[in-house]
Amino acid sequence: MTAPTRAGTFSGMEKSPDRHVRRREATRAKLLEATKALIARRGVDNLRIQEITEEADVGFGSFYNHFAGKEAIVEAVLAETIAAQGAEIDALTAHVEDPAEVLSAASRSFVRRARDDPDWGWLLLRLDASHNVMLTALGPYARRDLRRGIKAGRFSVPHELIALYDMGGALVAVMRAVLDGTAPRNADVHHAEGILRLLGIPAEEAAEVARRPLPSA
Repeated sequence: MTAPTRAGTFSGMEKSPDRHVRRREATRAKLLEATKALIARRGVDNLRIQEITEEADVGFGSFYNHFAGKEAIVEAVLAETIAAQGAEIDALTAHVEDPAEVLSAASRSFVRRARDDPDWGWLLLRLDASHNVMLTALGPYARRDLRRGIKAGRFSVPHELIALYDMGGALVAVMRAVLDGTAPRNADVHHAEGILRLLGIPAEEAAEVARRPLPSA
């Protein structure tokens, strides 16, 4: 009987660190979700650590077990949000060969996501207001797709950086119109069509590409 008792004790001791890790991960996840919700509602400038912990329903001191301060958690939210959206778009367009269709699908996915998930849309817009998300964070994805299109001869722009600013600025404006309720239901299609025309795709072809069924991941 002694051996089973010791084995049971050892087994319990082995599981304790796992429970501790799970609790830490759960608390961190709560803090991140609370921060996302608060940023979506009011933006980064008005964010307070005490409000984050209250929203997450965790102790104030627990915050500093995971993040050094407000900027650290905002950066974590930013990284997580961009990584998730980038991965989603890459999966969506993985089997699409035409650079114009890739960029159209990416543009449409952002606008549709804002329409279907307003909290996510406001989160991205209010992060962009403080961290220039559309260029600094999402820029590498857009730059990659733009360069592929230029190399393939699909896109023609006078200046790559200005084209990226144009694309990012237009996306922010359209997403805001969607969230404000002033954009038409098919704003994603009109946005993608406009961006393709901006990149040198002829009007008739831009309209056709923007109206193709979205690929499925």
